[in-house]
Amino acid sequence: MLGPTPLYLSSEERIKGLIRLLSIGLRILCLLEFSVRKALSDQGEKLAGIYRGNPKRATASPITEMMLKAFEWVSLIEIVLDGVKHRCLSPLSAVQVRILALMGFSTAIYLELTG
Repeated sequence: MLGPTPLYLSSEERIKGLIRLLSIGLRILCLLEFSVRKALSDQGEKLAGIYRGNPKRATASPITEMMLKAFEWVSLIEIVLDGVKHRCLSPLSAVQVRILALMGFSTAIYLELTG
């Protein structure tokens, strides 16, 4: 799902940069997964609603990719009318709000995208 596509890099500096970037991304994925699992463990609860086709199935150890898939259809629409930008966000579902809370984020972060 997150596998890299073939890529040709000619300089050693670009190869180092790509490896560093991928390393940072992997660390973020691991941190998110760890923090959600720890929060679920501390609360003695499970996370439901991240399995496609089986919304009642719950897990105490969700993987980051599945949690990110829950945000797949989130959209931000920006329209400029008479020089004024108007932004509209799709509303968060209960599962998305729960995931953000487990990560330690407020929904205010999401709502700030509208400006």
